[in-house]
Formats: sequence, structure tokens, C-alpha cells
Amino acid sequence: MKIITDESALADFDGDTPAHPDIFDHASRSVGAALAALAAARQGETVFSLMRPPGHHATSDRVMGFCYFNNIAIAALEALATGAKRVAVFDFDVHHGNGTEAILVDRPGAAFFSIHQHPCYPGTGTGDVGKNCFNFPVAPRTPRDEYRKVLTRALDGLKKFKPEIVFVSAGFDAYVRDPLAQETLEAEDFHWLGENVRTLGVPAVSLLEGGYSTALPDLIFAYLQGLAGK
Repeated sequence: MKIITDESALADFDGDTPAHPDIFDHASRSVGAALAALAAARQGETVFSLMRPPGHHATSDRVMGFCYFNNIAIAALEALATGAKRVAVFDFDVHHGNGTEAILVDRPGAAFFSIHQHPCYPGTGTGDVGKNCFNFPVAPRTPRDEYRKVLTRALDGLKKFKPEIVFVSAGFDAYVRDPLAQETLEAEDFHWLGENVRTLGVPAVSLLEGGYSTALPDLIFAYLQGLAGK
């Protein structure tokens, strides 16, 4: 993993990913929260990290798409390095988790499942990659019931992989009124996703990725209620 130093963050990385003051410290705290979430999940807790910046677009050597460090990939690699034999990342952010895919592709013991709008930023994820990265692109304005069918196919693949720990890139920008995408999900769909993660029956680490509507707190709460079985 390439480390960005304070000294190197003197100019914006791209139009979406600026060099905010103290961004190295903020991004490092987001990684730390992901690792703390992993530890909590291993202790049997229901856990969700609200920390930002998000991470799933960051690769091992590129900062992009609001993402500086790939929080979820770092936590998944930590799990593998500390005893887990099989880990999976389930990414329901409306944008493809290209960075997570690039880091985990063909890595033994890891699998990646991404459900995302296409065409949409960053333009990747049109098909499966390697032996362990499975992509489920959906067209803009896909009806909710059809979107759920795609999510179900991805969840079925996840179950067949039989991970010991599931890492969830929880993005809420597939919401019908999100300004950065053109999808159709409502709060009850995120509750349903939380229920499905809970019923996997394995430790789950959920990290906040995207979601840019004013309804974001309500969408997160719906997902948390599903995770909690409420």
C-alpha cells in the first residue's frame, strides 16, 4: 500500500479528491476506524463505521473519487493476515469499487462482489475480473424490484463463497433522490440489505462509502435497523 505523506499532499490529487488541510490525518483516522470495526465484529458486536473519507475507489498507488486510503481493503487484508482464511467484500455503493477490486483481484482467500450503476463513475466494473471479483452492473433508473433481484444474485454468490468475515462497502447513493446517480432505491431497500447482511450469520464490518442526499441519516438508520433485526 502506497502511503501518502503530509508533504506530498500539497496539491489536489484530481478534481474530485482535493488536498484538504490535514487530509492525511483524516484519512488515517478513517482507516483506523475500519480496523477498530474489524476488532469489534470479531468480538460479536454489530458494527458500522460512520467515518469518512470513504475508500473504495483508492488503489494501492492512486488517490481518486473522494477516496485517499482504501479503508475496506486494508481491513480485509488485516483480517487475512491475522487468521481469517476467507473474507468477502460486498459493495452496494452505486459506484463501482474499482480500487477494492484492484487490490483484491486474485488474492487467495478474498472475494469481491460489487453491485453498481453502469454507465457511471468511474466507468469500470462491466464484467468479472480475475477469479474472485464479481461485478453486477445495473442500468440507470433500474426499477427497484429488478435492482433487488441483482442484489440477490450477488448475495447468493457471496453465500456460496462462505466467508468467515464479510466487509460491506455501504454506499447509499443508489437512493432515488441522490444527486450523483440515477437509481431508484428507497429507505426500505437499505433496511432489506441490512437484514440480508445480518442473516449471513458471520461477523460483518460495515463501512460508510457514498451517499450524498439530505436523506443520508435516514438511509443509514434504516440499514442499521436491518442489521439489528428491528
